[in-house]
Amino acid sequence: MKALSGFYYVDDGASLTTCRGRGKLRREKNPPLVGDRVRFTPLGDGQGALEEVFPRKNQFTRPAVANVDQLVLVVSQAIPVTEPFLIDRVAAIAASRGCPSLVCINKCDLDPGEELKRIYRTAGFPVVRVSAVTGQGLEELRALLAGKISAFTGNSGVGKSSLLNALEPRMALATGEVSRKLGRGRHTTRHVELFHLAGGLAADTPGFSSFDLERSEVLRKEALAACFPDFAPYVDACRFLDCAHVKEAGCAVLEAVRQGKVQPTRHQSYVRLYEQAKSIPDWERT
Repeated sequence: MKALSGFYYVDDGASLTTCRGRGKLRREKNPPLVGDRVRFTPLGDGQGALEEVFPRKNQFTRPAVANVDQLVLVVSQAIPVTEPFLIDRVAAIAASRGCPSLVCINKCDLDPGEELKRIYRTAGFPVVRVSAVTGQGLEELRALLAGKISAFTGNSGVGKSSLLNALEPRMALATGEVSRKLGRGRHTTRHVELFHLAGGLAADTPGFSSFDLERSEVLRKEALAACFPDFAPYVDACRFLDCAHVKEAGCAVLEAVRQGKVQPTRHQSYVRLYEQAKSIPDWERT
């Protein structure tokens, strides 16, 4: 449920046990993550020894979490305004892990988020508009979370912790103010932690910035188009089999952008990610 300073807090369905990893786990380069299913040995007094991490269906570097059923991308068109590229990059990484994304537009009491709603519903994402202040959309969001392991992620200040508090006040997560001058929030969440919510589990995660994302994982350029599901109806109709969908003649994706079937911001994000991926040699990525 939580990992802090070498301690792992394991929920076995009846109680929470504070565990240390056995020597083998500590020596491995792939440490246990929040969301892992594990085997542990109780040692008494709420203490235990973590013995084994079972195979994961997926895992993420940012947020550092595993076995996620859906990534909830909390975004906003108020303060701060979420750049579509941030959404598209995280959603592409999630798609590469076989994990669907839900776009959750928060702070709709300040701005209804019509443009983000239009972009991402057109792109085929489930979209819910909410307000942690007024309660708008919370029941719809709760229904989308029911019985799933969901990780809430988004840029700093969009209100992830406030939203989780509104869904389950007993969480009492720390929240922070957004700087109107800088247009971004303080990092009030310092670690990833899972909470019981809506018959499932929800992870609150530290916020990120554009700079954070520039340092995060880079997808291979050959696999990138498959991480944009709105490109799927067109990629096989390109003139050339090795079409990069950037500026090639006879590209069906570019034609779909011209016809309004693919949103321009989505394609712009794709091109930006493609250029980043192309600039990193395979040996360096490895």
